Amino acid sequence: MKDRIIGWIGTGLMGNPMAGHLLRHGYRIYLHNRTRRKAENLIADGAVWFDTPAEVAEHSQIVFTIIGYPRDVEEVYFGKDGILSRTRPGMILVDMTTTRPALSVRISEEARKLKAFAVDAPVSGGEMGAVNGTLSVMAGGEKQIVEKITPVFEIFGKNIVYQGPAGSGQHTKMCNQITIAGTMIGVCEALVYGTRAGLDAETVLKSISKGAAGCWTLDVLAPKMIQGDFEPGFMVDHLVKDLGIALEEAEQMKLSLPGLALVRQLYIALQSLGHGRLGTQALYMAVKHISGLK
Repeated sequence: MKDRIIGWIGTGLMGNPMAGHLLRHGYRIYLHNRTRRKAENLIADGAVWFDTPAEVAEHSQIVFTIIGYPRDVEEVYFGKDGILSRTRPGMILVDMTTTRPALSVRISEEARKLKAFAVDAPVSGGEMGAVNGTLSVMAGGEKQIVEKITPVFEIFGKNIVYQGPAGSGQHTKMCNQITIAGTMIGVCEALVYGTRAGLDAETVLKSISKGAAGCWTLDVLAPKMIQGDFEPGFMVDHLVKDLGIALEEAEQMKLSLPGLALVRQLYIALQSLGHGRLGTQALYMAVKHISGLK
């Protein structure tokens, strides 16, 4: 992109390293986060701090957001000091938060009224993918706008795929989260089964991770489960939010997804035990408990 200034809102587990990649590639970052403390490293590296999303938008031609929950997205875009209050013709607004598809459509429609453009581009790959610059980006919106900003996506992503009109990126992310949920419980149950059968879990992984069961969850998260490492790359709280959105969307489409509903209930149980800020691999604790495995 010719414009080397990017507005960036959200410096959590994902947003912070993503913005860092842009800084290292020579972009000037105009920055806001709800908690300034979580952005101090970026400010030290040259990012320019603004106190509100509106101020970021006022000084930027393109603004990226990656924040927490749909209510946060709504406030950042539609609030009194929100992005849309300072949006100008020709601006591009890119929301990379996982949120409701209908909210992405609403942002797109409001941007269009202001002669601007909106893209919904949630990502997958967790904190590790953000740090390594290997995220998968699922983009919805006008195709030519997505193509225009793809060079930015390529700085922190390795798999950028255009999915269709506004909201399509979010629907694709729901497919991603549904797959993650089903895979996660399968991996947890496999480890519990193997342990109860008297097998060595690490030795089991050497076999099944290289066969037809091979997947990212087995490669990255299963070893953490075995070691009792439940530090977050992606938090339980956020996955519960995502799975709730997926179930809401499924209900609207008159779809029954019983596996998804079951996994979400298990994750809610983890939240009730105070484990909401652990990594999603903490599901292993719930499955072990249900199975009576110590």
